[in-house]
Amino acid sequence: MRTEKTACILCSRNCGLQVEIDGGKFVRIRGDEAHPVSKGYICQKAARLEHYQNHDDRLRHPLRRQPDGSFVRVSWDEALGDIAQRLVKICDAHGGDAFATAGGGGQGNHLGGAYLGQLRSAMKSINTYNSLAQEKTGDFWLNGRLFGRQTCHTTEDIEHADYVIFLGCNPFQAHGIPNARDTLKEIKKDPNRTMVVIDPRRTETAKQADIHLQLKPGTDAYLLSAILAIIVREGLHDQAFLAQHCLGFEAIEPILLAIPVADYVRRADVPLPEVERVARGFATAATACVRADLGIQHTLHTTLNGYFEKLLYLITGNFGIKGGNNLHDYLVPILGNTDERNPRFKRTAYHQMFSVSGFLPPSILPDEILKAGERRIRAMVVDSSNPLVTWPDTPAFEQAFKSLELLVVVDVAMTETARLAHYVLPAASQFEKWEFSGFNLEFPVNAFHLRHPLFEPLGESLPEPEIYTRLLEKMGEIPTRFPLLSAIARHEPKQTGHAGFMAALALKLSRNKRMVRYAPSILYRTLGQALPGNAAPAAFLLPLALQFAGKYPQAARRAGFGGSKLAQGNQLFDAILAQRSGVVFSKREYDEVWSLLGHADKRIRLAVPEMLDEWRALKDETPPGADYPFVLFAGERRSYNANQIYRDPAWRKVDPHGAMRMHSSDAAQLGVGDGDWVVCENQHGALEAIVEIDDAMRSGVVALPHGYGMRYRDSAPIGPALNRLTSITHCEPLTRTPYHKYVPVRIRRKTHEPAAAAV
Repeated sequence: MRTEKTACILCSRNCGLQVEIDGGKFVRIRGDEAHPVSKGYICQKAARLEHYQNHDDRLRHPLRRQPDGSFVRVSWDEALGDIAQRLVKICDAHGGDAFATAGGGGQGNHLGGAYLGQLRSAMKSINTYNSLAQEKTGDFWLNGRLFGRQTCHTTEDIEHADYVIFLGCNPFQAHGIPNARDTLKEIKKDPNRTMVVIDPRRTETAKQADIHLQLKPGTDAYLLSAILAIIVREGLHDQAFLAQHCLGFEAIEPILLAIPVADYVRRADVPLPEVERVARGFATAATACVRADLGIQHTLHTTLNGYFEKLLYLITGNFGIKGGNNLHDYLVPILGNTDERNPRFKRTAYHQMFSVSGFLPPSILPDEILKAGERRIRAMVVDSSNPLVTWPDTPAFEQAFKSLELLVVVDVAMTETARLAHYVLPAASQFEKWEFSGFNLEFPVNAFHLRHPLFEPLGESLPEPEIYTRLLEKMGEIPTRFPLLSAIARHEPKQTGHAGFMAALALKLSRNKRMVRYAPSILYRTLGQALPGNAAPAAFLLPLALQFAGKYPQAARRAGFGGSKLAQGNQLFDAILAQRSGVVFSKREYDEVWSLLGHADKRIRLAVPEMLDEWRALKDETPPGADYPFVLFAGERRSYNANQIYRDPAWRKVDPHGAMRMHSSDAAQLGVGDGDWVVCENQHGALEAIVEIDDAMRSGVVALPHGYGMRYRDSAPIGPALNRLTSITHCEPLTRTPYHKYVPVRIRRKTHEPAAAAV
């Protein structure tokens, strides 16, 4: 029995954990009180991580698919050698358009993403698809327009706000904010603070709120327009803030003054007095902030909803202050800046789609494989991702992936996507390798947690840095040895703080600029071998720590790193390696938010032409038709669903079937009750679900959870496979974000229980 420190891997919070281990298994999991952010907080999902670490779908050896669909075990050398040869041949014949990656740094498995990116560089490809690009690219795109760069990501200072709006999110279940349930409890019990929830369902968070606006699905843009219009009409906007920090208010003011408030509120089907109360309360609060999530980002008017969310805290001056919304810094840059207005940025072959923050949306991928002619995608590497279950339109992805000349899946388990692969490469689990979360998005205090391995890798599985470095070597992109750099790394005196090594590395890269793209693997093979605790995969964090200290020395100094910028960076790197509970790397003052803006004049551009055009068109838009009488929320967060890393259904204490939640009036009309089975269908597909009566739902709205629809031990899919109902065409035109929270469906009673009902 031993006790170790690590972190949860189930959501973006990555709360610190203290675990007890016996014989290769987790026997006790609790919160780590020494963690600088979560401070001992934990939810019930983290306590079940043994079901991730040890289950029957774990991969142990590299596999190659045979013509009959079966798999045979092969050696790493054989697998990587053939993959490398085929990739080089495809690139030589068809260029970078022919290659793409999916995932990479997903499912809490972030460190490997830095190494996968090198493979795209080797293949001269810009084609990177991941789940962030089907969730958050509308938000990132807006950040670029408003704040000057798509890397200007915002956070919310909920802990210190007097007035909080939770917009399309349910932190009680989905978290997304620090120590969610404790934070919600603190707001609820304080009579001087106000909590508002805007959501079509009376969620667990809404039940604790002071005000719940239970709007009609798909009407967020109308409700938010009305709230903004009330604020401006009543002169409650912060004119001094707008004059000092913003440009373009004169373009949006006349639109706001022309909003037919009563009509828009009627469309949203909420009481006008309550809407007025929220508008006035938010605008007049001493401090206020907004937390938004997929509820507004996966429904009609995706990006416009995000624009209104940002206008709400900007026109009221709740930005760059304690208790407001703010920007933050990064240690590891998970976002890029890819402005489609720049003619140098390439678009995709078929859809002519632009990347946002460096990512392309999954909804276009099947067409880019099947319909792009000579420029079609022919080879893919899927890393720590399961597109066949988690991305829209499962049949389209099945057809597309089956047509690829080469599909390689790197994962810890035999996923549904892996079953279609030509090669399946076993990755070590997140507790068998060095790993971190890239979601260090806090302000004013930001922290970073590098996690050390707790177990030996299972079978022949390898960490992703080793897999991709070996593959690059097989492709002839990098040599297998760097004798001089390795010698300097081994023998450099500790007191020099890697200065000699970094100077030698810089000299080598300056002489061969092509090798810059492979810096992570070069550091892995050289400096990495000299780091304590076999921490080679984390070697690329050294230049990032030096870069952060060089750019933000005052923030690093407040966090406890002194001396010159070089000394600060080296101290930070050493602390990251040593501190098992994570380390605070940045402490900011609130007025430093303005230094993080991308615009040279440090002023926010409120008028976004594309958004203004869509905004003006709202008044003439007709409501969606009634061909499908129900709206399905596809992907609800619940007590026992998480991301796709949990494959063994035994992890769930409740809701084994992934029940369809439905209002009692709808159930009565359909003639069903708790435990009855229904068929949910639309023009794209159908699935069966068990009914759970829940009057927290609006009438006409049903909900199904994500995290189901997977096979375990070669079983039939367990629970609802949601993406049999979604379509690659049912998405926002601008960012191609799927409308998962607005899926029109029909529902009918099933006369007998399905054979696969037992789990």
